[in-house]
Amino acid sequence: MKNAIICGLIIGVLSIVWMFIMRALGFSPQISGVKPIEFVSLLIPLIVLYFGLKSYRNHECKGNIGFLEALFQCFKILLIGGIITVAAAIIYIDEFAKDGTIQDFSGRVFGALLVGILFSLGVSVLFTSKPNKVD
Repeated sequence: MKNAIICGLIIGVLSIVWMFIMRALGFSPQISGVKPIEFVSLLIPLIVLYFGLKSYRNHECKGNIGFLEALFQCFKILLIGGIITVAAAIIYIDEFAKDGTIQDFSGRVFGALLVGILFSLGVSVLFTSKPNKVD
C-alpha cells in the first residue's frame, strides 16, 4: 500500500502543478473545447503508473506479478491520485477559475476516469510476468 500512496501523491501533486501551469499559460476549463496542450496532462498518470507498477513488481513482488494483482495496484494508485486531484480541482475552480464551473470540469473528470482505466489495463498487461496464472 505504501507504493500506491506514494505514487498516488505524485499523480495528485503533478496534476495540481499542471493546473497552475495551464492557468499561467492562459488556459482555463471551459465548455468550448479542449485545447491540444491539455493532452500533455495525459502523460502524468501514464508515466507514474508505469514507474509505480514497475517498482511494485520489482521490489514487493520479486519480479513476478499476475495481471489482476497489477491491475489492482494500478487502481489503488489512480484512486489516491484521483481523490487528491479532484479535491484540488474543486478548490482551484472555486478560487481561481472564475470563468469556469464545476459542471464544465466534470466532463473532463469523467474522461480522466476512462483514460485512467485504459492506462491501467495497458500497464498491467505490460508488466504481467505470470502468463499462465490470472492472479
